[in-house]
Amino acid sequence: MKTLKKCLKYFSILLSLIVLFLIIVLIIDTQKTNYLKTENIENSAVSTYLIKNVNVVTMTKDTVLPNKMVAFENGIITKIADSISVKNATVIDANGKFLSPGLIDMHVHVWDKYELGLYLSYGVTTVRNLWGRKMHLRIKNKINKNELIAPNFYTTTPKLTGPEYFGDDNVNVLTAEEATQKIKNYKRDGYDFVKTYYGLPQDIFDAIIAQSIASDLDIIAHPTPKVAYSYHFIPQIKTIEHAEDIVQQPLNYKLDTLKLKEVINEYYKHPATKLSPTLIVYYNIYNMMMDDAILSNDLTKLINPLIQMVDSKAQFERWNTAKKNDTSLVSRIKAQHEFHLKILTELHKKGVSFVASTDAGIGVTVPGYSLHQELALYKEAGLNNYEVIKTATVNASEVHAILANQGTIEVGKVANLLLLNKNPLEDLSTLKKPSTVFIKGIALKRKTLDLFKEKSIDRSNLIASGLRYLEYLLFER
Repeated sequence: MKTLKKCLKYFSILLSLIVLFLIIVLIIDTQKTNYLKTENIENSAVSTYLIKNVNVVTMTKDTVLPNKMVAFENGIITKIADSISVKNATVIDANGKFLSPGLIDMHVHVWDKYELGLYLSYGVTTVRNLWGRKMHLRIKNKINKNELIAPNFYTTTPKLTGPEYFGDDNVNVLTAEEATQKIKNYKRDGYDFVKTYYGLPQDIFDAIIAQSIASDLDIIAHPTPKVAYSYHFIPQIKTIEHAEDIVQQPLNYKLDTLKLKEVINEYYKHPATKLSPTLIVYYNIYNMMMDDAILSNDLTKLINPLIQMVDSKAQFERWNTAKKNDTSLVSRIKAQHEFHLKILTELHKKGVSFVASTDAGIGVTVPGYSLHQELALYKEAGLNNYEVIKTATVNASEVHAILANQGTIEVGKVANLLLLNKNPLEDLSTLKKPSTVFIKGIALKRKTLDLFKEKSIDRSNLIASGLRYLEYLLFER
């Protein structure tokens, strides 16, 4: 008996030490992102700016307003004119540079705070995080309190799936009554949108839709094959995710151009629901099969280390093993990627708009940088530069009411802006490296933006990321 008590005592001590160690790990990781605290950002207290000698890309039309002045105060654009006089303003001479709206990525997965700075370094001033957790609510709260310098941050609920679609990252909903209660709870907790995922049968899906309407929560839908693809075209569903799901569901894995026309017509008839394409996903699958060193390149080092170790590696091994077992796979993946481009081409021909999205933060899809890869694919699909930029500005701002104050440079809009060395309407690549990013009116110079990127390279927060994911698995599902 004494031996047992002694063992229990030692076990209790060991367990306490492990818990203490893990708490210290989380504290240290939090401190390592202190560079994002508002108080540590140069000139974060400046409330009024006046930019002069600037060419304004308003994105209200395909043109540039030459040699203007732009004033903003407390994060809101107050005036755009040839000449402006503002008292106590910090004046920035743009010397003929170009001012464009900040970019919006409508499908990302945020794993840590480092990524917030990484998005800003690439000119992404708003992100819509899909597959939310309590961690994201904490991040959102700090951003909304202006404690963190970060993109405007919005998050969905966790992934709601049907009873049969198992996975450690899924929330299996078993009944319509359970679905109703979960939506009520998510609204109470502060999530911005509802994320529906695969395998939802019609009765549960209908219950989610009904309560989302009652709770005033927009839905972001991964199509569920339990209902027809056309069933997703309702006003409460604001975007349908992934171009590949068009191939996999209504086209039944066939690159069928005639059947595609039917799907395009559904988008045309229901403009309130937009496609969120994430073309870069399949493009990166192709890249993983073609580049044996993709996991060790400089861009992959910007991905969260837990994702690198688990998801990036698993996807690489999956597709390369499949390639070895099926020599035709590479050409078939390439053909499907090219068909995804055709989907966007046909949407564009029909006059149907869509929103820029990347699925960043999983696989080998790099936060921030991947949006520029995505935009380049839209250009390849036949859009001109103005139309490409609209997908990540104007189009995105039209999806949700809470985004309506972004996307263009107009009086009354939020001062989420990019100061660029070249005209993006002529050269999209200039968007990759803004000389200054304004986030809610706070100026971040290139030196600061480069620091954000440097801090993200090979960050050592593997254990901390694992603990935050464990929180989700144990307490949030």
